[in-house]
Amino acid sequence: MSEPAAPALRSVPNFRDAGGHATRDGARVRRGSLYRSVALDVASDRDLQALTDLGVRTVFDLRTAMEQSRRPDHLPAGARHVSLDLLSDSGEADPSTVFALMEDPPRASAELGDGATYRFYVATYRDLIRLPSAREGYGRLYRTLADPEARPALVHCTTGKDRTGWAVAALQLFLGVPEEDVVDEYMSSDLEVRRAFAHVVDEFVARGGARDVIEPLMSVHPSFLQAALDAMHDEYGSIEAYFEVGLGLEVALLQALRHAFLE
Repeated sequence: MSEPAAPALRSVPNFRDAGGHATRDGARVRRGSLYRSVALDVASDRDLQALTDLGVRTVFDLRTAMEQSRRPDHLPAGARHVSLDLLSDSGEADPSTVFALMEDPPRASAELGDGATYRFYVATYRDLIRLPSAREGYGRLYRTLADPEARPALVHCTTGKDRTGWAVAALQLFLGVPEEDVVDEYMSSDLEVRRAFAHVVDEFVARGGARDVIEPLMSVHPSFLQAALDAMHDEYGSIEAYFEVGLGLEVALLQALRHAFLE
């Protein structure tokens, strides 16, 4: 019996099921096992109840320690919070620093003009492959997801498009979803995030900021995901080697992950 579609959550934009996609060999990624969204600090009681009704047992928080401390998650009843600071080894490449800078639009525009925000995101996607903290965090994510007691689960970062985008894209690629379908799913965040955060962009511009400086924070581009894909292929050669060598996941664990997510 197929799982029902994920409900729309008013206070949690960019929420959707990571499953439902066909693989190259005719299988399908199981629905109702992994969801994705923005951070849950904005979640209403009604939407938290919807997540409880979905049976969410684990919430993976991919934000930095600073982001989490400033805006801690609200959790569905009974869910376990797993903190995975993927970018703790990144030094200055910290999204919380960029978001804080955006609170001063003229200064942000002066410091991040001429495509600097765009370049920051390309570099961050490469960091998601190369940083030890990112490899450790993603490895723990998939290791935990292989445990049936952890599912259904929800994974998020701040806007649910970048760190979460790679988390879901990598899993789908590993499970055998064609790359073009993975890119399409990744790009689904673009409309969702632009619509949900249009007021943030408009306010930034109204306060003297440049639109091209803030838009990369509130959108996704295929070139961002491509930067991660290129780094993954350069470092490991294939998605399978990335999971096994880069993330340190044993063959038996990878088999369990496939069993858990494919039908």
